[in-house]
Amino acid sequence: MTHAPEWLALLPPLAMLAALMLDRLWGEPPAWAHPVVGMGRYLGLWGRWLRRLPPRRAFLGGALAWLLGAAVVVALATALEQGLWIAFEPWRSLWRHMAMALMLGALLKPMLAWRMLHEEVAAVETALTRSLDDGRRQLSRLVSRDTSVLTATEVRETAIETLAENLNDSVVAPLFWFAVAGLPGAALYRFANTADAMWGYRGDWEWAGKWAARVDDVLSWLPARLTGLAMVALHPTLLGPLWRESGRTPSPNGGWPMGAMALRLGRRLTKPGHYELNAHGGEIGAADMVTAQALARQALWRSVSVVALLAIGLRAL
Repeated sequence: MTHAPEWLALLPPLAMLAALMLDRLWGEPPAWAHPVVGMGRYLGLWGRWLRRLPPRRAFLGGALAWLLGAAVVVALATALEQGLWIAFEPWRSLWRHMAMALMLGALLKPMLAWRMLHEEVAAVETALTRSLDDGRRQLSRLVSRDTSVLTATEVRETAIETLAENLNDSVVAPLFWFAVAGLPGAALYRFANTADAMWGYRGDWEWAGKWAARVDDVLSWLPARLTGLAMVALHPTLLGPLWRESGRTPSPNGGWPMGAMALRLGRRLTKPGHYELNAHGGEIGAADMVTAQALARQALWRSVSVVALLAIGLRAL
């Protein structure tokens, strides 16, 4: 029992590594077994009704629907994690500890999607080698904006922006909240981010999605900055420019990973009518897609290292 505290402090980092390993090996679980698909169905059912309500009722309804869904998600995640503690009793022996880390990693895996993000972004460039229309169609799988009129440069810019922003949303942030609050923390973040992705728009969704958008902003605040800083970690001269570029996007968080990516590439990233990052940078080309993937991979592992240390520190308190 004397070694139990050390073993238990290492449980979250080992579970994170297991989740990333399972993600690399198998990618996403089937839709029928994917908890994020279930979250999306719940949000979709409520959303069709909420968006038709007048502003005040839409906001209250959106907040209540979000809170109800979040409560269910956290309760289920808590029950699953507690069930593992009861089943494995990881303080009793090292093999029990390792077995629980693997099982906890398997439950954590659906909350992150690095392999899918990597493959979908790479597929955009592959599609562009066939034709511009194919590239546009492939990109439309990743973004909600109209891709039908984008140039090849704009297609690549959008794909790289998506890679940078979702490096935080789909990988770093879920791991960060897992480090802080275990499986319930990761599940809550994934629910919040899914709600923002489905409801957090202007127009018809302005009031129904306002609560979801603000909560996602709060939960993504620290992880987004960690992601951006991890990308420029070995280039301290970029810290000042990153601070400047991060404020150019409407989102309080998206500018950090996207601005860092633009600066590391030395390229301009734009969304017409919304933002222009690293305005004096060069034009994105095909080679930049490969470089962006490598930069994202480096930033991921730097972020994971920091988050793992955070998890160990919190458990050692």
